[in-house]
Amino acid sequence: MKKSLTPLGETEMEILHHVWELGEATVADVQERILSDRKVAYTTVMTIMKNLNDKGYLKYRKDGVTYVYSAAQEPESVQFNLIGKLIEKVFKGSPTALVQTLVKNENLSEEERAQIKKLIDGMED
Repeated sequence: MKKSLTPLGETEMEILHHVWELGEATVADVQERILSDRKVAYTTVMTIMKNLNDKGYLKYRKDGVTYVYSAAQEPESVQFNLIGKLIEKVFKGSPTALVQTLVKNENLSEEERAQIKKLIDGMED
């Protein structure tokens, strides 16, 4: 089994995004959103949400017999942490190498390039 570059797999990230967008979500809420793209079993979503709780990314409260999940960490905190790990593993700890790779990406629109430049210029203030 190959190890992921981040401590979260693709489906875990997808589920986290759904919970972040919804604020609070049951397994059925998340499954319904994923079903609009592809088939996924309720038990699969349930297991992943439980794993995300165990890893400290989600928390839950019980509403009768239903578990209602919400974020245990702010999205920005999780993203910052994951990017840090990515920079460490992929770019040998160099944020400059990450930014160079992003800026050289042919898929960037002119608008996106301008936004990145504006962000960097804004850091100098």
